[in-house]
Parts: sequence; structure tokens; C-alpha cells
Amino acid sequence: MEFADVVVRLRAAGCVFAEDEARLLVESGAPLGPMVERRAAGEPLEHVLGWAEFGGRRFLVEPGVFVPRHRSALLVRLAAGFARTGSVVLDLCCGSGALGATVAAQVPGIELHASDVQPAAVRCARRNVPGQVYEGDLCEPLPSRLRGRVDVLISNVPYVPTGDIRLLPPEAREHEPRTALDGGDDGLAVLRRVLAEAPSWLAIGGHLLFETSERQAPAAAREVRRAGLGGTVEHDDELDATVVLGGR
Repeated sequence: MEFADVVVRLRAAGCVFAEDEARLLVESGAPLGPMVERRAAGEPLEHVLGWAEFGGRRFLVEPGVFVPRHRSALLVRLAAGFARTGSVVLDLCCGSGALGATVAAQVPGIELHASDVQPAAVRCARRNVPGQVYEGDLCEPLPSRLRGRVDVLISNVPYVPTGDIRLLPPEAREHEPRTALDGGDDGLAVLRRVLAEAPSWLAIGGHLLFETSERQAPAAAREVRRAGLGGTVEHDDELDATVVLGGR
């Protein structure tokens, strides 16, 4: 299968960046035909390649694992600004672990921990994260020795309202885990669960950061304030990213 043939096939399937994607598929060195057909059928390019690019680095991403979004660079940048050498950083709902691993790359010497409820995500994170990765629901699998010691808690919680899942691109709603997308009726259900647990895990002076939509940010910030953790909003127009911050 020639490069030009791959481009034609992908373009016919509706891939907007057909040339760029074709180049990555060809350069992968894997059998090209099956990869092209998987991509043309709507599977995320990252799942087909087996990796996702985030923050200038490649991270292992298996089929069925949430693909890190470039807009999460705002969350990472803010988290790295609070972390110092020796800081304990916790990445809840870590998915592939790309966010926590990128913070670790930017702030050498942190003590990084991560958790996710999905086994496939945990498998990926254990290969991507320079730290401890736990399998379980939110803080449930964390060792008790971390309680009251977390300096920076990042959590890319699912925040899509249940009724809006059907509006997501097919790549997301058909190939990424529902648990990584569905935030309940108003999109804030998982966030409320994180906030119920966060104060007991944060160190004095610790920070909590999570991504949300610009529309949901005011309500999310109110939930943070209700948990006694302050609550401010940062937005990056270029990334189209919104992060809510809290602190103990």
C-alpha cells in the first residue's frame, strides 16, 4: 500500500488531517493495511498507533484507554507551577498517566502517585509513569501513608453530562471508556466525590486542580468552595482549556 493510497483511503473516511496521519501510519513500521482500515473505521489514531503525543513526548495508549487532550497542557502547567523537588503529586483518574508524567518531567524530584479505576489505563500508566500507579476507584487504593501529605492533586475528572455523551465525536463515545467521559447528570458527579475525599489527602498548603468546561466552571468552583478549598478559575483561550483550582 503506497503513501498516496493511504491518504486517499483516509480522506474518503473523513480524516481531516489525512496526509499527516498517513505519514505516521507509514512510519510506524507495522503492517499498514490493517492499521489503515482500523483508522478508516473510526478508531482513534492514537489507539491505532499505540501511542499519543502530549507535551512533546509519546505515551503508550492501548485501545479503550482515554486519549490525553492537548488542552490539558494548562492543567499540567499550573500543577508544575505549584510543585517543587520533593513534592508529593497525585494524579487521580490518571488514564494513560500522561499528565502526571509530564509534571514529573517538568519538576524533577517529585514523588508521583497515580490511580485509575480502569485496568487497561492502569497497564498503560504503569509503563508511562515514573512513580507508583494504583488500580481502584479514586482514592480507595491509595496507601494510608499519603493521607495529609499530597502537595499537588490533579484530577482530570470526567465532566461530560450524561445526556451530552451522544453529542461527542464517534472516536470518543465509541472507543474511549464511558467512565472517563461521563460526569453524571450535570457533569459534576465525579468531581463532588473527589472533593469529598480531597481535604483529608491534601497537605496543609496543598493544591487541587482539575479540568472542566468553561460553561461548567462557575458551578465547579462553587463546589470547591463548598468543600472549604477556595475555588478559582483559570482559562487559556489558545488551548480552549479551563481549570478550576482549590487549596487547603
